[in-house]
Amino acid sequence: MMIDWLSKPWPWYVAGPLIGLMVPLLLIGGNKTFGISSSLRHICAACFPGGHSFFRYDWKKEKWNLLFVAGILLGAMICLFFLKDPQPMKVDARLLGELSNYGITEHEGLLPAQLFNWSSLLTLRGAIIMIGGGFLVGFGTRYAGGCTSGHSIMGLSNLQWPSLVATICFMAGGFVIANLLMPLLLKL
Repeated sequence: MMIDWLSKPWPWYVAGPLIGLMVPLLLIGGNKTFGISSSLRHICAACFPGGHSFFRYDWKKEKWNLLFVAGILLGAMICLFFLKDPQPMKVDARLLGELSNYGITEHEGLLPAQLFNWSSLLTLRGAIIMIGGGFLVGFGTRYAGGCTSGHSIMGLSNLQWPSLVATICFMAGGFVIANLLMPLLLKL
């Protein structure tokens, strides 16, 4: 019974408050802030000491963040190997119809197989989507001073004005990409 409960998606009214409770737990438990993107900086500071000035700080004070990220990876692996639902992922028929208008007819779970494969990466469309998209996410995270989880969960709960601006920009960028740019890229 417990495995069935763990292997199914949790409703928003359970998962949302659990994520939200991380904010006061981190603040009360050790005056820590929630965020994932900073962990890459900590890893670089640990692996390349004395390099660039951006990486010269006491990263050991932030090792809790690295443990948190390790816990995320461990939890994902447990879900993948032990709690995976044997039923195929269901994709809404309207989305499948919209994708078929762009010639995307094969998919494995949530990933369109015609976009996410090695040969597609070597096309102009694949390079723009994967490399360009990765650059924009990385640049945007650094430029905004944090990722969506840090700003939208931690920053908004602390009523930080920069986090509200960053969250609005993240959402606006996502809407523009999904509704204006992706249809153009899918036609390439």
